[in-house]
Amino acid sequence: MERLGTGIGWRPEIADAVEKMPGVDWVEAVAENVCPAHLPESLLRLRRRGVTVVPHGVSLGLGGADRPDEGRLTALAERAQALGSPLVTEHIAFVRAGGVLTASSRLEAGHLLPVPRTRDALDVLCENVRIAQEALPVPLAVENIAALLAWPDEELTEGQFLYELADRTGVRLLIDVANLHTNHVNRGEDPARALAELPLEALAYVHVAGGFERDGVWHDSHAHPVPRPVLDILTDLASRVAPPGVLLERDENFPEPAELERELVAIGTAVESGRTAARQAADPAPTPGPGQAPDAAGRGAPGPDPRTAGGNEPARQRLALAQTSLLSALVAGTPAPEGFDRVRIGVQARSLAAKRADVVAKVAPELPVLLGEGYRTTFLAYAQSHPMTGGYRQDALEFAESLLRAGRPRNSGVRRELREWWLDRSGPAPRSRRPAVRVARAAQRVLLRR
Repeated sequence: MERLGTGIGWRPEIADAVEKMPGVDWVEAVAENVCPAHLPESLLRLRRRGVTVVPHGVSLGLGGADRPDEGRLTALAERAQALGSPLVTEHIAFVRAGGVLTASSRLEAGHLLPVPRTRDALDVLCENVRIAQEALPVPLAVENIAALLAWPDEELTEGQFLYELADRTGVRLLIDVANLHTNHVNRGEDPARALAELPLEALAYVHVAGGFERDGVWHDSHAHPVPRPVLDILTDLASRVAPPGVLLERDENFPEPAELERELVAIGTAVESGRTAARQAADPAPTPGPGQAPDAAGRGAPGPDPRTAGGNEPARQRLALAQTSLLSALVAGTPAPEGFDRVRIGVQARSLAAKRADVVAKVAPELPVLLGEGYRTTFLAYAQSHPMTGGYRQDALEFAESLLRAGRPRNSGVRRELREWWLDRSGPAPRSRRPAVRVARAAQRVLLRR
């Protein structure tokens, strides 16, 4: 595996700071936020300097019951090629459910949700990963995610699940030590056991991030400093294997560049502490952990391909029903499926709605400006009865449309501005400002009435 070194998540808000930061060997960019034909100048400058850029996908949904969408795979491949990346990464998660497999409406989570650690889910995930591997021009690595809730009746630990996935598909692993800490707080899972069970020879790189705890629940916010327990898990990992790369993630609430630089130093110190511990242990023949292969001879050879075996469709349907039932409880207010912690379902549902409001405000910043302080309350009320069925931009348009149909906002001037905003964005192209063109177009569309 290519040695990446020390990295940081590239975000437009900190692009200038990242370019000037000392000791940054590589960056990671959210794939869906990068257009291959119009790469940000900051990323181009970094590439010219020899800084590696890795596209990190968030919407493929490899852990979902459906096979990966060809369009999304093509888009991810295009970004890898445009950036000259040595690999691409995605998540072991599901992000949507419903549709043909369940004969129900399509639902979008707008967030990464945990896959049940069952044989059905593993079989489906292995097939989906193989499909993605065949479609991508570079190797794929997949990331463990943070979870607020646990599936009932799971058959495997996280380490066992990831070990089998890597063993059967040869996929590389992106291990997020912050997510191991999240699952320790929220699900009582031991990070050391997870690390002992992982096939660390498959490690591509490591994520490190911050979060916060509220009412006994850890929220993986990516908006807070990296806490000591996360650095301790990183040290444990580095005592077991030399990570090819370690990357700091920060998505919101960006601090001054000096603080980010101090976090990078702390991450480097944690890695070096692990390496020192490994040298002191000086064991030339380590005993394999419960999930580790005694040797590498049989690792990475794919198992039987479920697509040719012909027995995977029942597993897909069972998984689809289970995931749709959970997602419906989270975003559509249906009862929690049997065996789930109803309190945690409520925490996750509120978290999803809050994130949805935040992201809509980012992709459509005009909405909070037009609606003022009432934006958030109004959107959360809308979200309770309107599950997301598409992307966030579509969600913003449907939210505005629902307000206009209800004759809101009450202020006629604001309502007129909102209507103009909606009309400009809901068609195939922005409306012309020429009166004749606007009249002709208006005659061809069903306009919302005040």
